[in-house]
Amino acid sequence: MDMNQYLEVFIEESKENIQAINDQLLHLEKDPSDLKIVDEIFRAAHTLKGMSATMGYSDLADLTHRLENVLDAVRNGKILVDSNMLDVVFASVEDLEAITLDIANGGAGKRDVQQVVRQLERIENGEKMEGTNDKNDQKHDQVVSDVSNHSIFKELDEFEITVLKESIEQGFETFQLHIKLREDCLLKAARVYMVFEVLEQVGEVMKSQPSVEDLESENFSNDFYVLVVTKESSEDVKKRILKVSEIENMEIEPFSVQSYVNRQWEEQEAAKAEVAATVEKSDEQQIDKKQATPSQKAVNKTIRVNIERLDILMNLFEELVIDKGRLEQISQESNNNELKETVERMSRVSGNLQNIILTMRMVPIDQVFNRFPRMVRQLTRDLGKQVDLKIEGADTELDRTVIDEIGDPLVHLIRNALDHGIETPEERKRKGKSEEGSLTLKAYHSGNHVFVEIEDDGNGINKEKVMNKAITNGVLTKEQAQNLEDSQIYELIMTSGFSTADKISDVSGRGVGLDVVKNKIESLGGSITIESTEGKGSMFSIQLPLTLSIISVMLVEIEEDIYAIPLSSIIETAIVKKSDIMHAHNKEVIDFRGKVVPLVHLKKIFEISSVQTEEELYSIVIVRKGNKMAGLVVDSFIGQQEIVLKSLGNYLTNVFAISGASILGNGKVALIIDSNALIK
Repeated sequence: MDMNQYLEVFIEESKENIQAINDQLLHLEKDPSDLKIVDEIFRAAHTLKGMSATMGYSDLADLTHRLENVLDAVRNGKILVDSNMLDVVFASVEDLEAITLDIANGGAGKRDVQQVVRQLERIENGEKMEGTNDKNDQKHDQVVSDVSNHSIFKELDEFEITVLKESIEQGFETFQLHIKLREDCLLKAARVYMVFEVLEQVGEVMKSQPSVEDLESENFSNDFYVLVVTKESSEDVKKRILKVSEIENMEIEPFSVQSYVNRQWEEQEAAKAEVAATVEKSDEQQIDKKQATPSQKAVNKTIRVNIERLDILMNLFEELVIDKGRLEQISQESNNNELKETVERMSRVSGNLQNIILTMRMVPIDQVFNRFPRMVRQLTRDLGKQVDLKIEGADTELDRTVIDEIGDPLVHLIRNALDHGIETPEERKRKGKSEEGSLTLKAYHSGNHVFVEIEDDGNGINKEKVMNKAITNGVLTKEQAQNLEDSQIYELIMTSGFSTADKISDVSGRGVGLDVVKNKIESLGGSITIESTEGKGSMFSIQLPLTLSIISVMLVEIEEDIYAIPLSSIIETAIVKKSDIMHAHNKEVIDFRGKVVPLVHLKKIFEISSVQTEEELYSIVIVRKGNKMAGLVVDSFIGQQEIVLKSLGNYLTNVFAISGASILGNGKVALIIDSNALIK
């Protein structure tokens, strides 16, 4: 029998069963006496074992069989559930994930699982497991500065991962080295050889990028990467390497093997939507349930559609929207009533078609949320804290493009909340709080946006500390600090390189990297706001658009050019007399409903040549980003329109204040203004 035809279904169902095991294990840890939870885990494991055996993946089937034996012993009262036993079970689930990932990537599903199998056998035989999270494990298994997010080594094979793990167990350190030779270096291969000689003296080279062959043939520029295991400290390794002549610079940082494995699994989950999107729209949704008679049998008809086909469909529809805009312009210029009626009907149909296509691209944010419970469990154990994670609104749907990008910012915010937001049990007890902290992750729809909130009941943000740090860093003056509102003070922690942490930890530092989180969210057309009460907790609120492909904009004219400003950032438009414009700090400002709003002349920003004329009236678009506002000065307003957002491509990624472009009905290109950049 040809099993390849069932492979995709097997992978999808295996991931679902493993996720179910993960979720139920977290519930079991909270309530070890609930045997119904054990039954649920047993059923998922039994299903996974049967499918694996049928498909011929023996390692997956054998490991699941061992896990099944342990669960059966728990059901029969032969084994008691404790944290050390659950650590081993969680480790076995990680191996199940890794094997499934290997199968999904075209591998044979082979993995050395002897160690975890032996531990499961010991549990099955009634042996008491000792604590597995000793300091050495914590040191290496934590996501050390999340090195795997930017590691150059993206493709380690199974043998290399096994060797790295065994080296760590034997007390070795794993480092990633970035070595840069001087520009005038004549014998690059000789210098590389000398570097490798030094590294072989202090440890063992696991991998290089470029490959050793390319390095020997000098088929590289002036820098290269090396992955090395050693018992020497990073400083000692660096000193030895820098003694080699003609080396301009060297950077060394820890490489977390466990983080690498976890990252691969997360990337596979994120790519789930890229491989296949399940479009489940029941015909019964078209029927009013209240009118359905008891005899009507609900039939759920589903179809599995490859996401690439949906992307093609979306691109074709975007072209249709552009042509629709052209037809609307032609019908307005003509006096043909039949053409106008046809175009109006086409607009209604295309509107309905747009809703259907966008709905098909929507996927539940649960695909992102389901990775967090286990991550929170591990981090709280590493940090010695007690945290109750609550997830609300996991069924909230977002465009697949947004889902793919939002995972990393949420991971960073959750780590910050756990590390520097929520206090230790002892500290919470001294403050009169419960020893267990609370972390809430919530998602919900509001208008044309989705809000994601991360709220903790920890320390909150110390405003005085933030302002003092900002003044020390030269971000603002003492006079400016006195006039800031609370929300503006909190936004300071998202300034590049800003941190109020007294000690930078391996997990995070509140403020470290938050500028990257902010930039990522803003690149998705969203925004982030912070609310905090010192001593009581903080809430980070992320606002995201439902979709990124088709947006509503206000078209404006500047000289002969047309620009588009997203409606989501516009408060209103206004005509202002020249006499109403004032000056503050050598800048033009206006009084807008009791607030001083600075003016931004787009002609100057975009360097548009024009004939200098004195205008008596100014056309202004008031835009907002959080609590900050600005007035964009344009020549005239054209009107509101739905346009297709197109990227400027790789060569124009750094164009200031322009987020994309669109083709209008008359064939002209309209650049889309990034008002957030102008306000910033």
